[in-house]
Amino acid sequence: MSTFPNGAVQNVSGTALIIQGEDIDTDRIIPARFLKCVSFDALGDQVFADDRLELAGEHPFDQGRFEGASILIVNGNFGCGSSREHAPQALMRWGIRAVVGVSFAEIFFGNCLALGIPCASASPDQILAIQASVEKDATRHWTLDLDEMALASDQDRWDVSIDPGPRDMLLSGRWDATSQLLDNSAKVKALMDEIPYLNQFAKR
Repeated sequence: MSTFPNGAVQNVSGTALIIQGEDIDTDRIIPARFLKCVSFDALGDQVFADDRLELAGEHPFDQGRFEGASILIVNGNFGCGSSREHAPQALMRWGIRAVVGVSFAEIFFGNCLALGIPCASASPDQILAIQASVEKDATRHWTLDLDEMALASDQDRWDVSIDPGPRDMLLSGRWDATSQLLDNSAKVKALMDEIPYLNQFAKR
């Protein structure tokens, strides 16, 4: 991922992996039994845990050719189902830094944005072509460029889209709410001092 001092995300580069199928929900991405974790640190090992167990090493997240991939290529309505923030956390801690697909569930999209993970969209035919290209050569290097709004390799280039609001948040670094608060701590303190119900006891 290419970031700047203010947390801006301009592009994401690396190899890609494919998860095929429509309506892949968050319970598949990270099964409910892992929601009891105290922190998100170990979730990367459990991403798609049940699917991986069922496929016994043949799941894309277990295939050696996709090891180290940072861009996930998916189909339609990815991340539907329950609104668990553990799903993008698990993907991120496995190594995913961007997702490109036909469409995304709204809450999943927002949870990814809160982590600085772009979710870019393309048409169904484009996604199938991208998946075929990745399948043909998993070592191919890709770049998702948020300035150019394109996903490109040394051989292919496809236009992608992200709504202007989320795109601007990524490019400006405003996706990182914690850093925004820390960078504006003086303004936050001044505002708190002006709010009566926060100071009514201190003034007694």
